This record gives sequence, C-alpha cells and structure tokens, in this order.
Amino acid sequence: MGITASNKTVNATQIECGGTFQVTLALTAEPDIVTNPVDIVLILDRSGSMSGSPLANLKNGANKFIDIIYQGSGGTDGQIGNGSRIGIVSFATEATQNTQLITSVADLHAAVNSLSAGGSTNHADAFEKALDLFDSDSTHGKIFVMFTDGVTTEGGDPTPVAMQAKSEGVIIYCIGLQGRGGLDEQALNDWSSDPDSAYVLITPDDAELEQVFEDLAKNIAKPGATDIVINERVASCFRILSILAPSKGSANLVDANSLQWTIDELGVTDSEAATLTFTVQHVGSCSGEVEVNEEVEYSDNEGNVVSFPSPSVEVDCDVDVVGEPCPEPVDLSISGCEDSIDFDAGAFAMGSLGRMVQLNVTVRSVCPNRRVALAVILSEVDDNGNECQRGIKFFTIPAHTRGGCQDVTVRCIKFVLPEDADGASTCGSGGLCRQRNLRVRMIANYIDSGFVCCDGTD
Repeated sequence: MGITASNKTVNATQIECGGTFQVTLALTAEPDIVTNPVDIVLILDRSGSMSGSPLANLKNGANKFIDIIYQGSGGTDGQIGNGSRIGIVSFATEATQNTQLITSVADLHAAVNSLSAGGSTNHADAFEKALDLFDSDSTHGKIFVMFTDGVTTEGGDPTPVAMQAKSEGVIIYCIGLQGRGGLDEQALNDWSSDPDSAYVLITPDDAELEQVFEDLAKNIAKPGATDIVINERVASCFRILSILAPSKGSANLVDANSLQWTIDELGVTDSEAATLTFTVQHVGSCSGEVEVNEEVEYSDNEGNVVSFPSPSVEVDCDVDVVGEPCPEPVDLSISGCEDSIDFDAGAFAMGSLGRMVQLNVTVRSVCPNRRVALAVILSEVDDNGNECQRGIKFFTIPAHTRGGCQDVTVRCIKFVLPEDADGASTCGSGGLCRQRNLRVRMIANYIDSGFVCCDGTD
C-alpha cells in the first residue's frame, strides 16, 4: 500500500514572542495490496449537515477512492483484483449497509451515488454495521475509513465499538470535515488507530475532500516504503531547539533551522506508523499568523509521493517603538595600580542639568498601516498646585502591519529635570533631594486619516 497517511501538527496555535511549541511529523505505511489483500469499509456520513456541496464532494472523493483501489489492486473487467474488497456503510439517524464486501466497481459507485443527506448522526451504529461486514475467518487486512462532519447526536457511545474493532485487528482511519456540524476532533482521535497524527485527517473545506480520499487511496494501493528520507526546514522566524527520539528510524539536527529524519523501512510486512516530535522556538522579528514550514522534502525507494500539511501559529508580539536611543557611551579603562588617570572625553554639548525622567506610554488600538503623531508634555507641580513647564516632545510612530488593531508601546521618552529654582514659582525650590511632583499630558492622532479635501469644482 505504501505511505497511507502523512501529517504535521503543532501543539499550540498561539505563542508569545520568543515562545516555544512542539511539531510532530507522522507517517503510516501498509504492505502491498496485490500480495496482501485487504477488506476496506468506507463509513460515510450522510446526516443533515452534509446537504449540498459537502455530500457532492464526499461522493466524488469516495468514487475516486474506489477507482484507485481498483487500479492499484490489479483489477480487470470492472472487478477489484487479487482478493481485495470494498464495502459501503452510510449513516445518519441509523446506519445502513449499502453493500457487502464486494469487488464490483459499478455496484460500489451506484451505492455511493445513491446517498442523500438527512437526519441525525449515529456513529456507534455505523461502526457496528461496518464491523458486521467482516468475515472472522478471513486473513485479509481490515480497514475502516470513517468520514464525518459532526458530533454524535444519536445512539450510544461509539468509542467502545471502535475499540472493539481495533482489538480485532481493524485499522481505523478517520477523516473529519470542520465547520458544518461541530466536529469533535478528540472523538476522532479516540476512534482512530494510534498515533492520532498518522490516522486522523482533518480538512476545513469540503472542496478538499476529493483530494483527501484520493491521496489515502493512492497510498493504500502502494507497497510499504523503504529508505525513507525526510528533510524538514522550519521558517527563518523559528529555530529547532531539540529533537525527541523518533518512534522509528533516526533524526539529526542539520543546522538551527533544519533536521533530517531517516527510516530504513516502514509498513513492509504489516501496518506501521512512525512519528517524530521536535521543539521549535520563535526567534525572528515576524509576528501575527506565521507558517511553521519553509519546506519539507520526502523521498523513498518506492517513489511514494508524500506531502505534509503546513500548520501555522499566531505569534503575539507587542509592537514596541523606542522613542529615544540611549546616549552613545565613551569607553575608558584603568590598568595596573594607577592612583589617578586623565582622560579626554572630547567635546560634549550640555543639554541640561538635573535628574532624569524616563517615560513609557502605550497607545491603544492603533489600526494597521496608519502612522500616529504623539506629543508628550511634562510639567512639575508645586505644593500650591502651580505648574512649571519641563518640556514637550513629539514623535511619529511608524505604521504596523498586523492583521488588526494593535497596542503600540513607545519606550524611553527622556526628560531632564533642572535642579535650580524656577524663578517664577516655587517648583524648583526646596533643595536638591526634595520630592518632585510631575504631571504628564499626551496627545495622539492618526497622521494617515485618508481625508481628501473637496475642491468644490465640477
């Protein structure tokens, strides 16, 4: 059968700047169905939420699956070849055995095309009716392909039935469609064979169903894979911190962004899965929705064509603007046992004399692609409530490019407070170490308003 499933998942959908998360690569392989015939039951959801394009795309996908198994098994004259068979079970409020395990491609297509949507969702009955199709005396491999778009709303708990099937040697693949019936992904993980990342396939778009079924069928129809090499490279915004020992094969860090995973053979004599987990850290300046992959390259001796999903994470970085840089330092050194040293620091223009005040301010909900003008006004207040002006500074905050409005923090706005008396008030009196009472006012407005003045002409 070859590589029957490939997946790439992350354990977090959102991280802070500099945060870490884990990435898991998963593969599943099966033996060749020409020499190792299999019985496959397609378990298809036809509940009410499948009406419209989801059911149409499901039919296309299931029919493509049947055709590929027919070709891969060496079938002739419209019959699946070399002992392999397919059965159709559909379910809504109740499940129906639309066919037994048969080899007729025409009859299988007819069963799929006859499906119509309506009713609730009874997964337990679907698993039971599918399990009843198998011959306990058969030596064929046994596979369920469960497709659903919703949660269980009818019947009993399907998990014990799925567990029973797995205990009897049934390999269970689960395909889930998000967005219509409130898909329970954890339930699919519970029902499927382990590891979940290798046997559970989730798609958010029913237009992709045909491709999902096609990819699964192509891999089932190929032999197990040998001399597998996977080269993974994460995006430049990330680095690989560590690699856990894979469940099969070996993995090595190539550089900060790359690793290589090699497997001698997988699924050559029996259904087999392999997983690799590694830890990634955000290190770049990028933020917002960021794809984890830069690229993943796969190769093996059998020529399996394998693609991995490209998950993304939301990197939450505050937008910081440094209002004023720190003064440039002047370096000097003292060596030996010198009691004193003369050093010429060069020319320096004195701006003011007194204590330093450094302010940070966060401007709330700044919309993307719009610059902001910010004024910061500092005054000192004496015991009688009189104000003495201590300075005003103006800044242009650069536009950010995040997907929505974002708080922007301007840091390091510096004022120097004079220590001498004000002369016009008592703000500066009271000695060098007196308590200082300050008042800050801030004004901010968009520079890029989009306003265009009407010239009043026709």
